[in-house]
Amino acid sequence: MDIRKWIASLAGTAVLLVLAWNGWQHYLDGLQPTLVASGNGRIDATEVDVATRLPGRLSEVLVNEGAMVTAGQIVARMDTDELHAQLREANARLLQTKQGERYAEAIVKQRQSELTYARNEYGRSSRLSNEGHVSVERLDQDRNALTTAEAALQAANVQVLEAQAAIEAARAAVDRIQSNIDDSVLVSPIDGRVLYRLAEPGEVLAAGGRVVTVLDLTDVFMTIFLPTQQAGRVTVGDEARIILDALPDYVVPAQVSFVDPQAQFTPREVETRSEREKLMFRIKVKIDPGLLKEHVQRVKTGIPGEAYLRLDSAVQWPEQLKVRLP
Repeated sequence: MDIRKWIASLAGTAVLLVLAWNGWQHYLDGLQPTLVASGNGRIDATEVDVATRLPGRLSEVLVNEGAMVTAGQIVARMDTDELHAQLREANARLLQTKQGERYAEAIVKQRQSELTYARNEYGRSSRLSNEGHVSVERLDQDRNALTTAEAALQAANVQVLEAQAAIEAARAAVDRIQSNIDDSVLVSPIDGRVLYRLAEPGEVLAAGGRVVTVLDLTDVFMTIFLPTQQAGRVTVGDEARIILDALPDYVVPAQVSFVDPQAQFTPREVETRSEREKLMFRIKVKIDPGLLKEHVQRVKTGIPGEAYLRLDSAVQWPEQLKVRLP
């Protein structure tokens, strides 16, 4: 084939491709004022940090980056030798307080017996005093003994209450230390994928020290920015579509989950300066969690793409934006 004809044919093909692309963009641009709005963004997901509640040394990490985890799965453990020693001490103190309660109860029984004896002695002295057989001094002594026995019994009852309070305090200490031991076993609060492994065994972490970050693969969304004219026609719950740059042949169904009530300047990540200078509304478009569960192994974050939103729910989606899944 003549090289000039080949070059002319290639140039003609390139022109057709450019015209087709411009036609497609013109088609979507023509739809936007009345049918769809679109915005660029990246796939993102909620990140959950698994962190320590107490300071301590990290004993082991049981997961690696990229691993799938389930809610309640153990991902790491903290060193608990000191906590177990504190627990033994607290249990010993609890046993001691229980013995103290038994001792206080025995004292109460003793004081009750003494009170009964003092009450009987005072009763006999009173009768004999009326008959003139006991002196007033003896009667006063027996009355004083009765009063002393009553006070001693009250004091013994107070000691029982103090012993019971000490038992409750000791039990609370045991429960607190046991809770700290339980919290030293770090579990994933959600189903997801380990995004980052942030600490290694042997490291000493402060309270709140992060060990791993788990990606919630059931809460995947794209954030876009729309101008006021378009954002005013978008509400939470509206249908949306997402087309990813990596999978241009597929159209993913989504739903508007958030519309910012306040306008803002678009962030630096928006490519063109003219767009950054506009006042825009931030909108989150969320992918259906049920669909994500079906394709959980294929979910990845950071992939760029474009989200489309219908501005009139009465109008059908154009053929190019009807759902097409892998």
